[in-house]
Amino acid sequence: MTTPDRKLQERLLLSRAVPGDRLMLSDAVLLAALDGSRALTPNERAALQASPLTLRRFRQLSLERRAVAEAGAANDAVWQRSAGMLRAASTSAVLDELMTDDGHWQLHFVQNGEDDREGWQLILKLDAGAPFAARLLREQPMLRVVDGGGAILLQGRLDADGECEHAWPFDTAPVAHFQLYGASFAVEPVAR
Repeated sequence: MTTPDRKLQERLLLSRAVPGDRLMLSDAVLLAALDGSRALTPNERAALQASPLTLRRFRQLSLERRAVAEAGAANDAVWQRSAGMLRAASTSAVLDELMTDDGHWQLHFVQNGEDDREGWQLILKLDAGAPFAARLLREQPMLRVVDGGGAILLQGRLDADGECEHAWPFDTAPVAHFQLYGASFAVEPVAR
C-alpha cells in the first residue's frame, strides 16, 4: 500500500462515526501494545478497529511517544569523558585496538612498517550508537586522548565518519608506553 493510500485509509478509519462510541481500551493496554511489551488479544484488536475514538486515542499516544523519543534524541546525553585501560589480554607484542570502558570509543593502532622504529598511526573512532554521537558529529568539538600520566596522545576533531587520526607521538611502542603510565587512557573534550 502506498503512502497516500495509507493516509486515506487512516483518515477514513479515524473520521467515521459510530453511535455510542467510547474508549474501549485503557491507555495502559494501548501503551503496552505500542512499546511491544504486550500484544493485543484478538478481542482487543477487534475493539480497537470497531471504535474510532479508541483508534484516535491510540494514534495520539503513538504521536506523543514518537515526540518524546525525538526530543530525547535532540537532547542527547551530555558526555564529559570516557576512560579505558590496557587489559591483560591486550598486552601482546602488537596492540591493535583499545576500547573505553563505556564502549563508546575505540583506539586503533596501525603500524607504519615492519617494526616499531617506523612508527604508528593512532585512530580514534566514535561508536555511532553512542547516545551523544549525533551531537559530537554535528558540533565538532576539539577532542583529545590522554594517557594515565596526562600526556596527549592525539588531539583533533572528528571527521564525518566519526574518526580522528594522528601519528603516534612517542618513540616507544603503544603497549610499552601504556604500561609505563598505569595502562590507562581517557578520551575527553578539550576545555575551551
